[in-house]
Amino acid sequence: MALGINLSFCVKRWVTPALWARLVREELGLDLVQLSFDLVDPLWPGEVLDKAAADMRKACAEHGIIVHSGFIGLAHYTFNQLLHPEPGVRDAAEHWLARAYAFCGKAGIRAAGGPLGAIGARLDAVEADAIAAADYVDLTARLKRLAEKAQSHGLTELYIEPTPLRREWPWTPGQARRLSDDLAGAAVPWRYCLDWGHAILSPPYTGEEARVEPWLETIGREIGAIHIQQSDGRLDRHWDFTEPGIVDPEAVAATLARFGLADRPVFLEVFYPFEETDAAVLDRVRRSVAVLAPVLGGE
Repeated sequence: MALGINLSFCVKRWVTPALWARLVREELGLDLVQLSFDLVDPLWPGEVLDKAAADMRKACAEHGIIVHSGFIGLAHYTFNQLLHPEPGVRDAAEHWLARAYAFCGKAGIRAAGGPLGAIGARLDAVEADAIAAADYVDLTARLKRLAEKAQSHGLTELYIEPTPLRREWPWTPGQARRLSDDLAGAAVPWRYCLDWGHAILSPPYTGEEARVEPWLETIGREIGAIHIQQSDGRLDRHWDFTEPGIVDPEAVAATLARFGLADRPVFLEVFYPFEETDAAVLDRVRRSVAVLAPVLGGE
């Protein structure tokens, strides 16, 4: 296994490649990262993005860092993206993603992904069981176009991150299986980044305890990467491993091995209050990596 880290913990702190590459390599002892687009806005002017891409290539080469993929990040995730009720907003989200792929190409990153979006809530506040048929057709058409865009920028994989929200898609293993089948043959393969904390989250409306095994059984061969976080199984906590919770790293490693997924990279993805001190964040991330590395890989 290979342990890496999503750069979500760097947001508003270690925001340039010169800062985060050195920190990841020298303080955490890792050489694999997943870029968060909370650090690079794809809508920045072209010359700003060109410099950011060049700086990233330089810093990663100097510190022996591999950037596995670029992921949407928290800021853009707050928008409804490709499932917004207004088609014009979906167009804007598609444009944003195409710009993200272009940046990845310039920075030497060969994969990108994240959650796809969310439908609008109903006036009666009842959660829908699925997205509307027309919205699904529109979504798959956009994903196929985006695969063509990704290919034109040199990307070789795209990732969908399922979430446990009924307003988003896919939120069940069966939905993920259907979407994967309907995207077969896209210009660049769409795969899944499975967040362990999402898969074991049991919202009250399900009426049952969530388990990761159905996801691995249903879409295992399409899973290309894993997010790991500590959680209580009730809300999407994204705690680090200095917090008590129900995620056991040894059990994660054993389960991945049992399903033939031991070669998939695992990325620690944690978020912190902006009011937290930099020293406290670094200490907690360092201690979390020390817990995970002996079990999930790393130096």
